[in-house]
Amino acid sequence: MTDQQLKGKWALILGASSGFGAATARALAAAGMNVAGVHLDRQNTLPLAKAVVADIEAAGGKVLFFNTNAADPERRIKILDALAAELGEGQGVHVLMHSLAFGSLLPLVGDGPEQSVTQAQMDMTLNVMANSLVFWVQEMVWRGMLVRGSRVFSMTSEGSRVVVPNYGVVSAAKAALESHTRQLALELGGRGILVNCIQAGVTQTPAQSKIPGAERMVEVTLKRNPTGRLTATEDVANTIAALSHPPSSSSVAPPSWWMAASRPSAVSNEMNPYDILRDKTAVITGSGRGIGRAIALELARHGANVAINYFRHPEQADATAAEAQALGGRAIVVKAHMAR
Repeated sequence: MTDQQLKGKWALILGASSGFGAATARALAAAGMNVAGVHLDRQNTLPLAKAVVADIEAAGGKVLFFNTNAADPERRIKILDALAAELGEGQGVHVLMHSLAFGSLLPLVGDGPEQSVTQAQMDMTLNVMANSLVFWVQEMVWRGMLVRGSRVFSMTSEGSRVVVPNYGVVSAAKAALESHTRQLALELGGRGILVNCIQAGVTQTPAQSKIPGAERMVEVTLKRNPTGRLTATEDVANTIAALSHPPSSSSVAPPSWWMAASRPSAVSNEMNPYDILRDKTAVITGSGRGIGRAIALELARHGANVAINYFRHPEQADATAAEAQALGGRAIVVKAHMAR
């Protein structure tokens, strides 16, 4: 379903031919966005990229794909030159997604030099999976391609702080990526550019399958997740699509540096992420004012029925309910002390 508020905007996805990047490219294209993608594929995996391009075109969007190394400074400049030529007058890139997954899975200290990570491999992994985010953001801000309202998403993993065999180098890169994301959120917040990090949980992607012990990770996660299934790439794509939605003037924008731990859901990749709220009922405690009020109104705006809870200020609760009804939702007011 095309989203009129996203239609015609551009997304740039680093790592666009498979996994989270490919799913997000498809979800944003389905919402009406144009998609530029950077991927690095050889002949045997190139059909994956071509399939993503075909799906974007079928959704009616413009598409620019580049089969090249996203961590190469000279190629980054060429890609941004080409993308800038496609942008409309005064138009920026609405979504930048960093989903690069290429690094060493050797132990830090193996039985000998050949079984241990080298300095070059360590530097390469941190550059591709972490530092490249900073350099893409730098260049795009300097060019005026990331503007007020633009979103930047990075992809981290539980391995940034959990010890996993042979994951030490990638773990360091993910920890650095999270640190970069926090700092970028601080530095770009004043420009109105939102920077968020997504921790998806264990998801079966080409990158995940290469991790030693990947099957055991899947077994443990299936037992741990309450739904009994893994996160799917489409779950993450729909999360990013929802966070990419331009907020209304009365709603609260997604916070800069927000670690979204995506859990499995039943959201279809072909639907507007907000459609799942329609005709559902939400109970919001303390919703007569402040953050609770803002959440109640945003849910009502997207078709949910809301129960407005208050304890001491009935006039504020009544006003919130009236606003929710004016937005098209049903609303009731409930007086209750939620701590009892």
